[in-house]
Amino acid sequence: MKFPLSALLCAGVALHAPAFAQSLPVAPAKGEKIVLIGGGLAERMFSFDYFEAEMNLRFPNQELVIRNMGHQGDTAGFRPHPSRKSQWAFPGAEKFNPDLKDHHGQGFFPTPEEWLHSAKADTVVALFGYNESFNGEAGLPNFEAELDAFAKHTLAQKYNGATPPRLVLVSPIAFEDLTPKKDLPNGKVENAHLALYTAAMKRVAEKNKVGFIDLFSATAKLYASEKEDLTLNGFALNDLGYRRLAPILAEGLFAERKRASQAAPVLVLDMVKEKNWCWFNDINILNGVHAYGQRYNPYGPQNYPAEIKKTREMLAVREKRLYEIAQGKSKSTQVDDSATSPLPEVPTNFKNPIQYLSPEKSLEKITIQPGFKIELFASEKEFPNLQNPMQMSFDNKGRLWVAVTPSYPHWRPGDGRPNDKLIIYEDTNGDGRADKETIFADHLQLPIGFEFAPEGVYLSQEPNLCLLVDDNHDDKADRMEVIMGGFDTHDTHHAISAYSADASGAFYLCEGRFLHSQVETPYGPQRCNDGGVWRYDPVKYKLERYAQTDVNNPWGIAFNEWDQLFISDASGGDNWWGLPVSAKMPYGVEINKAGEFAPKRARPTSGSEFISSRHFPEEYQGRFILSNCIGFLGTSMWDISRDGSGYTGKQAGDLLSSTDPNFRPVDCEFAPDGSLYLIDWQNALIGHMQHNARDPNRDHEHGRIYRITYPSRPLVKPVQVAGASISQLLENLKEPEYRTRYRTRRELRGRPATEVLPAVRKWVAGLDKTEAKYEHNLCEALWVTWGLNKVDADILTACLTAKASEARAAAVHVLRYAYRDVPNSMKLLWQAAADDPHAQVRLEAMVAASWLNNEAGAQIALAGLKQPLDRWMVPVTKQILGITLKDDIEKLKSSGKADLAGNQGAADFLAGKFKFAASENDEPKGFGPSRKLSEAEKKVYALGKEVFHRDAHCATCHQ
Repeated sequence: MKFPLSALLCAGVALHAPAFAQSLPVAPAKGEKIVLIGGGLAERMFSFDYFEAEMNLRFPNQELVIRNMGHQGDTAGFRPHPSRKSQWAFPGAEKFNPDLKDHHGQGFFPTPEEWLHSAKADTVVALFGYNESFNGEAGLPNFEAELDAFAKHTLAQKYNGATPPRLVLVSPIAFEDLTPKKDLPNGKVENAHLALYTAAMKRVAEKNKVGFIDLFSATAKLYASEKEDLTLNGFALNDLGYRRLAPILAEGLFAERKRASQAAPVLVLDMVKEKNWCWFNDINILNGVHAYGQRYNPYGPQNYPAEIKKTREMLAVREKRLYEIAQGKSKSTQVDDSATSPLPEVPTNFKNPIQYLSPEKSLEKITIQPGFKIELFASEKEFPNLQNPMQMSFDNKGRLWVAVTPSYPHWRPGDGRPNDKLIIYEDTNGDGRADKETIFADHLQLPIGFEFAPEGVYLSQEPNLCLLVDDNHDDKADRMEVIMGGFDTHDTHHAISAYSADASGAFYLCEGRFLHSQVETPYGPQRCNDGGVWRYDPVKYKLERYAQTDVNNPWGIAFNEWDQLFISDASGGDNWWGLPVSAKMPYGVEINKAGEFAPKRARPTSGSEFISSRHFPEEYQGRFILSNCIGFLGTSMWDISRDGSGYTGKQAGDLLSSTDPNFRPVDCEFAPDGSLYLIDWQNALIGHMQHNARDPNRDHEHGRIYRITYPSRPLVKPVQVAGASISQLLENLKEPEYRTRYRTRRELRGRPATEVLPAVRKWVAGLDKTEAKYEHNLCEALWVTWGLNKVDADILTACLTAKASEARAAAVHVLRYAYRDVPNSMKLLWQAAADDPHAQVRLEAMVAASWLNNEAGAQIALAGLKQPLDRWMVPVTKQILGITLKDDIEKLKSSGKADLAGNQGAADFLAGKFKFAASENDEPKGFGPSRKLSEAEKKVYALGKEVFHRDAHCATCHQ
């Protein structure tokens, strides 16, 4: 059942939420200042502003001042920020979350207390409990103690300068069961815990004689009475959910049920959104590292105090207009900012002459390998919208999509809303040049990462991961859904970016140094406080920290033929194999790295790919390519080979280089015809430490796309992907080109599983077992079933017993994520860890074990000690055994349940005799049969000496 927005806003009926009356008056005072704090339930109100609109409709003459300080993942006492020296909300709060003590914050961003004082809060509305509920019944005493300490501290303050604030505790909402439609928790366990935490909040409220609103009970009733879903994923309210919540929360706070305003509700809502745009860009300022943080000096004082002042003046202008609309004095949301303070001119420190060459002249400055040809596909000359291109990708129809970011590095107050875009470019006449431009979405803000999926286009909109949906299939986005929030906005060139999907369709989001992201999910909060890579599974709405390791600013994710992941670190220019840095680690603990798979060429880097195209010469196949955009301007190549459990590489020359100083290659991808496309940021200034972010020489107008071919070899004949039959799509999986298979798997994920799965089984039965790529084809079939969230057990078994170790490793990797749905999965992982002859397969199983977080995981990890470990395995194994699974291993040890049959390494470890090569002369005890080490092995095992601990920020972290 659908309702028009105006009807929903005009309906003044709501379910009552029980509330204590001790501190809740019948109506708010004139000019009352109400501040919301808490987790994602509050933060998502920035995207769904119905509560504030409702308050202004009910109390138009009171001219309420409402400020939202909600932030995902926050608790009553733990509220981290990368530009704060402390992450604790009040003195003593640190004792309640000792596991979250690690903090890399530097700067002077206001504390929660300072914000409350500056807001002169009369009423503090605290929405907590959801994140904490995942600690279960055992965590209740700590939660209650933390909340009680917060309440006592808050009531001892006088934020308004005269009286203690009115404090209202608001419970979490109930968990909605969406399992008939989506692969999500059914909410039974979650609701049991949420009920306990709601009761604890009520006890704290009664004890401290403060207000309490029970949203848990109210929303549980709503779920039972509504015909439509009220949440996106069980816990995060959607648009309709927040419309329903608004009157409940308003009545719980101030009891009055009638709307006094005669204004059009939609007009009030629009003005609230406009006002909150300014507030959001104050409390959650993008690129705060320049305004408050460690990059404030030396350039920040030139302009950021003035920008913050202007933002607040603009907020006041909009708030005044909001009151005028609510009181019927105006019907326009247009405002006049002419009286706000002008911004100072920012001087440049870049003294060299700047000359932007024409696209044709810039092309002449590029040198490319003999036999190759580079041509211009598109530029700002014929397509003025092609400004600051950031990422690109080909869709299933073979069209090139490009995210352009002229607002980079961040919004400047007074400039109007950002108007970044996601654009489709097509070559309709086949001459190798774009001749058609379609703007899929505009008025975006820094879409520095995007990825296609059957349901739409996922993209960055800091601090959110969003989904653009084209409902009528006219190549124009009709709506944007906020999928997840809480990704750190502190540094826009470190934010979630460079999206790329694995064979299941889960995609990876790179994130740079010193950020403090806190993202709420149906499975509990996911937190980080430094560089690494996220993995998001859109089918399960599941986000996890894939890699938590010492990377400064990863800006490249690439997969090889067997779906092994590789990470490129932009700042340092280093390249890392993903598997040994992807074990689960506690908050604040980083995984040590054994070494690069492709030695550093230059820094910084951006955009990577493996060459997989019959159009390129045979000797180029499988090479890793990576672009550099400062120290070296071009794209380099590496020959990659197997190295024990991992990979190693050697430089194989430069595919291309340029002498145009403004040439900035930032992304590359192979097209359906086998040609390679490369985008050029084309900017004189790109440094973030060396120049003011507002330096007038930063370009916002240029951008180029190049196409690289090898004319003496035929182009690849593109196969049909979009709209192809299932049988044709399965045949596509035999194509040699990785990107063809990548897009084909994506197309299959959009088809009904009831049709695809039987076709996959039939296709596998018809495969020729004598073909050289038979086992790779088996993996492709397995990946299709994985992508449909229906892993086929028979195909999995065939891959686990394949001759090719790469196929066996791929199968174990699937088990890592799908073990809950596979019979005997623990036994399969144990066998892989203990008995597989290849080290990579064993490492896959041991890393998978770290994510189990139970005694089965401990057994599997110990099983991996049965055979020798190589250099890629030592650091991560040490941390899995000594940190991640330490408690579970202790349980096994004390219970005597550890399986030690034929495993001297595990026996030694449990007996306390196990060593990770404490010195170069030690034999690798516990790593299989005792033997003398070669000189090379001595160096390898020496890498595992110490559990990794990173020192304070190094200089390159800030580049």
